[in-house]
Amino acid sequence: MSTGGYKIRNKKEIHFLTLTVVQWVDVFTRKDYRDIFIDSVKYCQENKTLLIHGWCLMSNHVHLMSSATNNDLSGVIRDLKKFTSKEIIDAIIKNEHESRKEWMLSIFARQASKNSHNVHHQFWIQDNQPKECYSPEFTIQKLNYIHNNPVEAGIVDKPEDYVCSSARDYHDKRKYGLLKIDFI
Repeated sequence: MSTGGYKIRNKKEIHFLTLTVVQWVDVFTRKDYRDIFIDSVKYCQENKTLLIHGWCLMSNHVHLMSSATNNDLSGVIRDLKKFTSKEIIDAIIKNEHESRKEWMLSIFARQASKNSHNVHHQFWIQDNQPKECYSPEFTIQKLNYIHNNPVEAGIVDKPEDYVCSSARDYHDKRKYGLLKIDFI
């Protein structure tokens, strides 16, 4: 288990991560922004050794159970967050129909001004709260938590009905969801 703060210490193991949009802004209510994130994860799976064991994309955060075959999960997640941050903010800026554009961009700019690591905008909070999946019981508990997130939010009745999740993959391994899953 992770000790001494939230850091990926055992880089060979599966970790439960939460990527959260600053100020819990509901960015992923728009399909265009969800697609940027999902396509970026696919790219990292194909080109940066990212393995996804479970996932759920909600309106303002993402839960992942991941590992990396190159044993550099921290680096892969850093690159994923950096790229998606830039791409989603660019998409918001270019979206002529985005009614929340000024509001979102002002939040992202205000957050960046508080953080020396950012220049113009900050999209993700920096802490991913990684938790090593140190036992089969803990791993299943976190996987169930991920899959039940949309049920608890009142979005769907059954986890497998939520499109932006690996619950449908685990429910019926003959069907394929939006991302390739490396089953636990």
